[in-house]
Amino acid sequence: MDIQLKEIVSKSILTPAKGAIDDFSHSLNPYAGCVFGCKYCYVRELPGSIFREEEWGAWIDIKTNAAELLEKELIKAKKGGPVALFMSSSTDPYQPIEYTSKLTRRLLEVMLKNQPDFLHVQTRSPLVKRDIDLFQQFGEKIRISMTIETDKDEVRKTFAPSAPPIPARMAALKEIKEAGIITQATIAPLLPCSREFPAKLKSIANRVTIDDFWMGDGSRGRRAEKLGIRMIYEDLGLEKWYNPSAYKVVLKMLQQEFQDAPIQLGVSKSGFSPDRK
Repeated sequence: MDIQLKEIVSKSILTPAKGAIDDFSHSLNPYAGCVFGCKYCYVRELPGSIFREEEWGAWIDIKTNAAELLEKELIKAKKGGPVALFMSSSTDPYQPIEYTSKLTRRLLEVMLKNQPDFLHVQTRSPLVKRDIDLFQQFGEKIRISMTIETDKDEVRKTFAPSAPPIPARMAALKEIKEAGIITQATIAPLLPCSREFPAKLKSIANRVTIDDFWMGDGSRGRRAEKLGIRMIYEDLGLEKWYNPSAYKVVLKMLQQEFQDAPIQLGVSKSGFSPDRK
Protein backbone atom coordinates (compact mmCIF):
# COMPACT_ATOMS: atom_id res chain seq x y z
CA MET A 1 0.00 0.00 0.00
CA ASP A 2 1.29 3.46 -0.91
CA ILE A 3 1.32 5.82 2.07
CA GLN A 4 0.33 9.44 1.50
CA LEU A 5 2.70 11.60 3.59
CA LYS A 6 1.96 15.26 4.15
CA GLU A 7 3.78 17.82 6.27
CA ILE A 8 1.40 20.21 7.98
CA VAL A 9 1.67 23.24 10.25
CA SER A 10 -0.60 22.67 13.21
CA LYS A 11 -2.39 25.45 15.10
CA SER A 12 -2.02 23.69 18.44
CA ILE A 13 -0.53 20.50 19.82
CA LEU A 14 -2.08 20.06 23.29
CA THR A 15 -5.77 19.16 23.29
CA PRO A 16 -7.88 19.17 26.48
CA ALA A 17 -8.56 15.52 27.30
CA LYS A 18 -12.15 14.33 27.32
CA GLY A 19 -14.19 11.17 27.00
CA ALA A 20 -12.32 7.96 27.74
CA ILE A 21 -9.12 9.77 28.78
CA ASP A 22 -10.68 12.54 30.86
CA ASP A 23 -8.48 11.49 33.80
CA PHE A 24 -5.68 13.25 31.93
CA SER A 25 -5.45 17.01 31.40
CA HIS A 26 -4.37 16.90 27.74
CA SER A 27 -3.75 14.59 24.80
CA LEU A 28 -0.73 14.99 22.56
CA ASN A 29 -0.66 13.63 18.99
CA PRO A 30 2.56 14.20 16.97
CA TYR A 31 0.89 12.83 13.85
CA ALA A 32 -2.55 12.50 12.35
CA GLY A 33 -3.30 9.14 10.79
CA CYS A 34 -1.64 5.80 11.47
CA VAL A 35 -0.15 3.30 9.04
CA PHE A 36 -0.86 0.35 11.32
CA GLY A 37 -4.46 0.61 10.08
CA CYS A 38 -5.99 -1.78 12.64
CA LYS A 39 -9.41 -2.98 11.50
CA TYR A 40 -11.03 -2.18 14.85
CA CYS A 41 -9.55 1.30 15.37
CA TYR A 42 -12.22 3.76 16.52
CA VAL A 43 -10.34 6.62 14.83
CA ARG A 44 -11.53 5.19 11.49
CA GLU A 45 -14.99 6.53 12.35
CA LEU A 46 -13.96 10.02 13.45
CA PRO A 47 -14.59 13.00 11.14
CA GLY A 48 -10.90 13.55 10.45
CA SER A 49 -10.70 10.08 8.90
CA ILE A 50 -14.11 9.66 7.32
CA PHE A 51 -13.70 12.73 5.13
CA ARG A 52 -10.23 11.83 3.84
CA GLU A 53 -9.92 10.56 0.28
CA GLU A 54 -7.39 7.92 1.35
CA GLU A 55 -8.49 4.93 3.39
CA TRP A 56 -7.47 4.62 7.04
CA GLY A 57 -3.91 3.34 7.26
CA ALA A 58 -2.83 4.92 3.98
CA TRP A 59 -2.12 8.48 5.12
CA ILE A 60 -0.09 10.36 7.70
CA ASP A 61 0.07 14.06 8.44
CA ILE A 62 3.33 15.09 10.13
CA LYS A 63 2.91 18.07 12.45
CA THR A 64 6.21 19.70 11.61
CA ASN A 65 5.91 22.50 14.17
CA ALA A 66 4.82 20.24 17.03
CA ALA A 67 7.96 20.71 19.14
CA GLU A 68 7.84 24.50 18.89
CA LEU A 69 4.16 24.53 19.79
CA LEU A 70 4.66 22.21 22.75
CA GLU A 71 7.37 24.42 24.21
CA LYS A 72 4.93 27.34 24.36
CA GLU A 73 1.73 25.45 25.18
CA LEU A 74 3.27 23.42 27.99
CA ILE A 75 4.28 26.60 29.82
CA LYS A 76 0.74 27.95 29.47
CA ALA A 77 -0.89 24.67 30.49
CA LYS A 78 1.17 24.36 33.66
CA LYS A 79 -0.05 27.78 34.81
CA GLY A 80 -3.57 26.31 34.88
CA GLY A 81 -2.75 23.43 37.21
CA PRO A 82 -1.22 19.93 37.09
CA VAL A 83 -0.52 18.65 33.58
CA ALA A 84 -0.99 14.94 32.84
CA LEU A 85 -0.41 14.11 29.17
CA PHE A 86 -1.67 11.15 27.12
CA MET A 87 0.54 10.56 24.07
CA SER A 88 -1.16 9.54 21.86
CA SER A 89 -4.95 9.19 21.71
CA SER A 90 -5.60 9.06 17.95
CA THR A 91 -2.30 8.04 16.35
CA ASP A 92 0.77 6.01 17.25
CA PRO A 93 3.73 8.18 18.27
CA TYR A 94 6.13 5.41 17.24
CA GLN A 95 4.78 4.35 13.86
CA PRO A 96 7.45 3.80 11.14
CA ILE A 97 7.70 7.45 10.06
CA GLU A 98 9.16 8.17 13.50
CA TYR A 99 12.33 6.31 12.49
CA THR A 100 13.26 9.19 10.20
CA SER A 101 11.26 12.18 11.46
CA LYS A 102 12.17 11.69 15.16
CA LEU A 103 9.31 14.04 15.94
CA THR A 104 8.20 12.15 19.06
CA ARG A 105 11.76 12.15 20.34
CA ARG A 106 11.94 15.93 19.89
CA LEU A 107 8.73 16.30 21.87
CA LEU A 108 10.22 14.24 24.70
CA GLU A 109 13.29 16.49 24.71
CA VAL A 110 11.02 19.54 25.01
CA MET A 111 9.19 17.93 27.92
CA LEU A 112 12.44 17.20 29.73
CA LYS A 113 13.18 20.92 29.78
CA ASN A 114 9.81 21.71 31.35
CA GLN A 115 8.41 18.45 32.63
CA PRO A 116 4.68 17.75 32.81
CA ASP A 117 3.46 16.33 36.09
CA PHE A 118 2.82 13.01 34.38
CA LEU A 119 3.32 11.53 30.92
CA HIS A 120 1.62 8.40 29.62
CA VAL A 121 3.07 7.08 26.34
CA GLN A 122 0.72 4.74 24.44
CA THR A 123 2.05 2.73 21.51
CA ARG A 124 2.12 -0.68 19.86
CA SER A 125 5.54 -0.23 18.32
CA PRO A 126 8.82 -1.78 19.50
CA LEU A 127 10.51 1.43 18.27
CA VAL A 128 9.55 2.94 21.62
CA LYS A 129 12.58 1.30 23.25
CA ARG A 130 14.82 3.64 21.23
CA ASP A 131 14.00 6.42 23.69
CA ILE A 132 14.78 4.57 26.93
CA ASP A 133 17.55 7.10 27.61
CA LEU A 134 15.00 9.92 27.67
CA PHE A 135 12.33 7.98 29.57
CA GLN A 136 14.76 7.34 32.42
CA GLN A 137 15.19 11.08 32.94
CA PHE A 138 11.48 11.49 33.77
CA GLY A 139 11.75 9.23 36.82
CA GLU A 140 8.34 8.33 38.23
CA LYS A 141 6.60 10.96 36.10
CA ILE A 142 6.34 8.65 33.10
CA ARG A 143 4.65 5.38 32.18
CA ILE A 144 5.20 3.46 28.94
CA SER A 145 2.15 1.50 27.85
CA MET A 146 2.29 -1.11 25.11
CA THR A 147 -0.92 -2.20 23.41
CA ILE A 148 -0.96 -6.01 23.48
CA GLU A 149 -4.44 -7.18 22.50
CA THR A 150 -3.62 -10.90 22.53
CA ASP A 151 -0.70 -13.28 22.87
CA LYS A 152 -1.65 -15.07 19.64
CA ASP A 153 0.12 -13.49 16.70
CA GLU A 154 -2.10 -15.35 14.24
CA VAL A 155 -5.06 -13.46 15.73
CA ARG A 156 -3.15 -10.18 15.49
CA LYS A 157 -2.52 -10.85 11.80
CA THR A 158 -6.26 -11.06 11.18
CA PHE A 159 -7.23 -7.85 12.96
CA ALA A 160 -4.09 -5.77 12.49
CA PRO A 161 -1.88 -7.26 9.75
CA SER A 162 0.22 -4.09 9.42
CA ALA A 163 0.86 -3.71 13.15
CA PRO A 164 4.08 -4.97 14.79
CA PRO A 165 4.18 -8.66 15.82
CA ILE A 166 3.13 -9.47 19.37
CA PRO A 167 6.46 -11.12 20.38
CA ALA A 168 8.36 -7.99 19.33
CA ARG A 169 6.06 -5.79 21.42
CA MET A 170 6.45 -8.01 24.47
CA ALA A 171 10.24 -8.05 24.11
CA ALA A 172 10.37 -4.24 23.86
CA LEU A 173 8.20 -3.74 26.94
CA LYS A 174 10.36 -6.20 28.89
CA GLU A 175 13.48 -4.24 27.96
CA ILE A 176 11.88 -0.98 29.06
CA LYS A 177 10.79 -2.46 32.40
CA GLU A 178 14.27 -3.85 33.01
CA ALA A 179 15.60 -0.32 32.43
CA GLY A 180 13.70 0.75 35.56
CA ILE A 181 10.81 2.48 33.79
CA ILE A 182 7.17 1.96 34.84
CA THR A 183 5.41 -0.15 32.23
CA GLN A 184 1.85 -1.06 31.41
CA ALA A 185 0.31 -3.66 29.13
CA THR A 186 -2.86 -2.35 27.52
CA ILE A 187 -5.18 -5.12 26.34
CA ALA A 188 -7.30 -2.94 24.08
CA PRO A 189 -9.40 -4.23 22.60
CA LEU A 190 -9.25 -7.71 24.10
CA LEU A 191 -8.87 -10.25 21.29
CA PRO A 192 -9.02 -14.06 21.57
CA CYS A 193 -6.03 -15.19 23.62
CA SER A 194 -4.60 -18.18 25.47
CA ARG A 195 -4.91 -19.00 29.17
CA GLU A 196 -1.20 -18.24 29.51
CA PHE A 197 -1.62 -14.63 28.38
CA PRO A 198 -1.83 -13.07 31.89
CA ALA A 199 1.27 -14.94 33.07
CA LYS A 200 3.21 -13.72 30.04
CA LEU A 201 2.34 -10.11 30.91
CA LYS A 202 3.35 -10.46 34.56
CA SER A 203 7.07 -10.39 33.83
CA ILE A 204 6.98 -7.38 31.49
CA ALA A 205 4.40 -4.99 32.97
CA ASN A 206 3.96 -3.26 36.31
CA ARG A 207 0.25 -2.91 35.66
CA VAL A 208 -2.45 -3.87 33.16
CA THR A 209 -5.54 -2.26 31.70
CA ILE A 210 -8.17 -4.25 29.82
CA ASP A 211 -10.74 -2.92 27.37
CA ASP A 212 -13.15 -4.40 24.83
CA PHE A 213 -15.49 -3.41 22.01
CA TRP A 214 -18.17 -2.29 24.45
CA MET A 215 -16.24 -0.44 27.15
CA GLY A 216 -13.88 1.41 24.81
CA ASP A 217 -16.00 1.69 21.70
CA GLY A 218 -17.38 5.07 22.71
CA SER A 219 -20.86 4.12 21.47
CA ARG A 220 -21.56 0.89 23.39
CA GLY A 221 -20.42 -1.38 20.60
CA ARG A 222 -22.13 0.36 17.70
CA ARG A 223 -18.83 1.51 16.17
CA ALA A 224 -17.46 -2.03 16.26
CA GLU A 225 -20.59 -3.34 14.59
CA LYS A 226 -20.33 -0.72 11.86
CA LEU A 227 -16.71 -1.70 11.24
CA GLY A 228 -17.76 -5.32 10.70
CA ILE A 229 -15.90 -6.74 13.69
CA ARG A 230 -18.60 -9.32 14.41
CA MET A 231 -18.14 -10.82 10.94
CA ILE A 232 -14.41 -11.24 11.51
CA TYR A 233 -15.10 -13.24 14.67
CA GLU A 234 -17.65 -15.35 12.81
CA ASP A 235 -15.19 -16.05 9.99
CA LEU A 236 -12.67 -17.21 12.60
CA GLY A 237 -15.24 -19.38 14.35
CA LEU A 238 -14.66 -17.43 17.57
CA GLU A 239 -18.12 -15.95 18.09
CA LYS A 240 -18.03 -16.76 21.82
CA TRP A 241 -15.34 -14.12 22.23
CA TYR A 242 -17.51 -11.40 20.73
CA ASN A 243 -19.78 -10.52 23.66
CA PRO A 244 -19.74 -7.96 26.49
CA SER A 245 -18.94 -10.62 29.12
CA ALA A 246 -15.95 -12.30 27.48
CA TYR A 247 -13.47 -10.01 29.22
CA LYS A 248 -14.51 -11.29 32.66
CA VAL A 249 -12.76 -14.63 32.13
CA VAL A 250 -9.48 -12.94 31.23
CA LEU A 251 -9.95 -10.36 33.98
CA LYS A 252 -10.18 -13.09 36.60
CA MET A 253 -6.93 -14.64 35.39
CA LEU A 254 -5.24 -11.24 35.35
CA GLN A 255 -6.31 -10.57 38.93
CA GLN A 256 -4.74 -13.84 40.00
CA GLU A 257 -1.43 -12.90 38.39
CA PHE A 258 -1.38 -9.21 39.37
CA GLN A 259 -2.48 -9.57 42.98
CA ASP A 260 -0.34 -6.62 44.09
CA ALA A 261 -1.56 -4.26 41.36
CA PRO A 262 -5.11 -3.21 40.44
CA ILE A 263 -6.39 -4.11 36.97
CA GLN A 264 -7.81 -1.06 35.23
CA LEU A 265 -11.00 -1.50 33.21
CA GLY A 266 -11.50 0.63 30.11
CA VAL A 267 -8.99 3.00 28.57
CA SER A 268 -6.07 3.68 30.87
CA LYS A 269 -6.52 6.16 33.69
CA SER A 270 -3.55 8.29 34.60
CA GLY A 271 -3.22 7.17 38.20
CA PHE A 272 -1.69 10.60 38.69
CA SER A 273 -2.29 12.49 41.91
CA PRO A 274 -1.50 16.24 42.07
CA ASP A 275 0.01 15.59 45.50
CA ARG A 276 2.57 13.17 44.08
CA LYS A 277 5.77 14.88 43.03
